[in-house]
Amino acid sequence: MTWRASVLTLFPAMFPGPLGTSLAGRALERAVWSLEARDIRSFATDRHRTVDDTPFGGGAGMVMRPDIIDAALAGFDDGRPMIYLTPRGRPLSQQRVRALAAGPGAVLLCGRYEGIDERVIAARRLEEVSIGDYILSGGEPAALVLLDACIRLLPGVMGAAESADEESFASFLLEYPHYTRPADWQGHAVPDVLLSGHHGAVAAWRRAEAERITRDRRPDLWSAYQAHHTTGQAGAAAAAPAAP
Repeated sequence: MTWRASVLTLFPAMFPGPLGTSLAGRALERAVWSLEARDIRSFATDRHRTVDDTPFGGGAGMVMRPDIIDAALAGFDDGRPMIYLTPRGRPLSQQRVRALAAGPGAVLLCGRYEGIDERVIAARRLEEVSIGDYILSGGEPAALVLLDACIRLLPGVMGAAESADEESFASFLLEYPHYTRPADWQGHAVPDVLLSGHHGAVAAWRRAEAERITRDRRPDLWSAYQAHHTTGQAGAAAAAPAAP
């Protein structure tokens, strides 16, 4: 089944953009996923194709009108999640990406200006998602990020399926360091354990390095990892048969 992506934007020419190349582009050609870029401005009703207006209560900037956005979203009640890319949304996580990739696809709304009228967000029950604590000119780059994260997880897109299981965030940990030839580069040697051929020792080293990097760089992820690890151990203990 084809994974379906629909993007609502004022700039449909931005799509597929980089997603038309490399792994995502080849998957698009093979119909592993499909893309529809819908021009929001085509739903405007005046001769100037106006999609925004001044905010009630005053303030700088313009707000995208609820009637225009609602009309653009019409016809997408097909079971796919409707996602509005916005800095105030919940942070996009690898867990959410996996869930989206496992579903039928997604409808992505790209805002511009100061955002969109709150009423259409509530009426359409849009899921608000952020890709980070910074401001972009619009939701289009964020939509490309979300789509790329999902598409690479679709069956047949990546060459080695196990690669996704070892990547950063897959288990609340950042990824361990990687090394390749030459074994000695400008006086810097590859860690001996990686040359040992001892698979158990290599796995232990990689886990320890992932834990160290996560603890040092992302205390929030480290806390989540510890909580998840503790819960998992408790669940395993509860499931274990009682000693005779």
